[in-house]
Amino acid sequence: MAINKDVAGWITIDDTHIDYPVVQGKDDMEYINKDIYGEFSLSGSIFLSCMNKKDFSDNYNLVYGHHMANGGMFGDVVSFTEKNYFDKHKTGELYLPDKTMHIDLFACMKTSASDSKVYNPQNISKTSESFKSFLDYVREAAICYRDSGRQDTGQIIGLSTCSEAVTNGRVILFGRLSEITKSNQKQKKAE
Repeated sequence: MAINKDVAGWITIDDTHIDYPVVQGKDDMEYINKDIYGEFSLSGSIFLSCMNKKDFSDNYNLVYGHHMANGGMFGDVVSFTEKNYFDKHKTGELYLPDKTMHIDLFACMKTSASDSKVYNPQNISKTSESFKSFLDYVREAAICYRDSGRQDTGQIIGLSTCSEAVTNGRVILFGRLSEITKSNQKQKKAE
């Protein structure tokens, strides 16, 4: 954050190559081909949609990253379309300036860049009914899904990248966000 005021946090998906700062530009094109230092880069940066609040307080937070070879950037997101990989990779963390959020990965879907149900996070945050409808859509459209036993409330993060086989194809990995507190940190260590 001292290097770039656009840095909103840091995301890590356990046992993957996903371990990057997350920036947010004035629009969703600013960091497509720009690294966190402001330099041109084909791999761009991992970035939060300009439609979301920078503090990740929306019900649905959409994060983009390029699909790079060898799992770079969000290249590993595509691996979640394989059931065995999905079943073995379940968690991550989102580090924010004032808190750390646990990510409980629960769904992976293939869609197109024009899918307004997942690529318009502003519409999902407005009412609990739209949020429930969004979660129902994700459940029905997912190619891999796990029921974590949690209520369909709280916050969701979507990690979006390009599909290598289709021009406008996209793969999105969804996770439930929950704040890590001292009490639930002790509980996780005990498990």
